[in-house]
Amino acid sequence: MIILGPPGAGKGTQAQRLTEARGIPHISTGDIFRANIKNETPLGLQVKGILDAGGYVTDEITNEIVKDRLAQADAQEGFLLDGYPRTMPQVAALDEMLAAEGHSIDAVLQLTVDDEELVQRLLKRAQTSGRADDTEDVIRERQDIYNRETAPLAATYKERGLLVEIDGMGDVDEVAGRVTEVLDGLSAHAG
Repeated sequence: MIILGPPGAGKGTQAQRLTEARGIPHISTGDIFRANIKNETPLGLQVKGILDAGGYVTDEITNEIVKDRLAQADAQEGFLLDGYPRTMPQVAALDEMLAAEGHSIDAVLQLTVDDEELVQRLLKRAQTSGRADDTEDVIRERQDIYNRETAPLAATYKERGLLVEIDGMGDVDEVAGRVTEVLDGLSAHAG
């Protein structure tokens, strides 16, 4: 599965709940990048410069990290991708990675949240978690990049019949309830 949504939509929070409830790994490219930044690895230093400027890490770097992570044993029975794919070339790379193993994406969950609500959430998160990359200007720039580059992915997955939009407004438990309801419905149709 893939979980989509702009920065601040609650992807990480909902993904964590899903992985606990369903026993599949939450693969967050953002978490992988932050861990590398914290440990000051060569990748981390490279990524830090890009993120501090409000940009996204290149497809080539991201594709390699995801390919490596999906090859690990815990991801063989399923996974939830968070923050990947973000661009159409990443969609193509993911399709190739999965096809090589005889797999495909089962569902794409898209959390939808009002733009101004997103800005307020991220400003609040910056205060509580000390994420220096969350200034209002950087937040708005990341939203613009998301809308420009990532929104077309939703259209692609919608054409494939995989996209399920979920209202991301409200508290964490309300949104989690909506996510569970959608997944239970998908499981019922698949089984």
